[in-house]
Amino acid sequence: MGLSIHYSGSFNPSASLEGMIEEVVEIAKVYNWQYTVFETIFPQGEFDDRYDEKIYGITFTPPSCESVFLTFLSNRRMSSSAHLKFFGNTSDKNNQKYLFMLSTKTQYAGIKTHMLIILLLKYLSNKYLHTFRLTDEGKYWETGDEKLLEDSFKHYNDLLNSVTDALETFPVKPGETMEEYLSRLLDCVNKKRLM
Repeated sequence: MGLSIHYSGSFNPSASLEGMIEEVVEIAKVYNWQYTVFETIFPQGEFDDRYDEKIYGITFTPPSCESVFLTFLSNRRMSSSAHLKFFGNTSDKNNQKYLFMLSTKTQYAGIKTHMLIILLLKYLSNKYLHTFRLTDEGKYWETGDEKLLEDSFKHYNDLLNSVTDALETFPVKPGETMEEYLSRLLDCVNKKRLM
């Protein structure tokens, strides 16, 4: 739970992966963000649905934020090492789609970091990515509206605070199952939100 961005796409075949990595490293250094560089050159040949077991690109992690993945499989589709591990060998069609669906929670990083990540992704998507799609739970990607983003952060913070308050002040009753407790807890949280 927490405000996040969700994204997918592929690397533009006419762009330079090394060039993108260099730019992201420079930005990460300016902001003192941790980063990890993976393979820097895609394999030669046709790009279809097949891929090797390597990860290409870079990931960076601003303080109090989940990592942002600018990482790809050898077929140039966005993915991550965790996604490859969990969904790379699945034969279940419903689970295969998750291989290429990335998310980053920015809730605890704050509004300014969220905005910076969105602006960086806009820049990089125009220069290096192909068929890039991003859904921003804060709506900043879609609107550029800082006030709407602030309202979204407030909404998520209020929701998290309600859940925290409920957990701290709402003990489990003797003999109550976890399902019964969670159902009772969610009823309480929803009632508080309507007040």
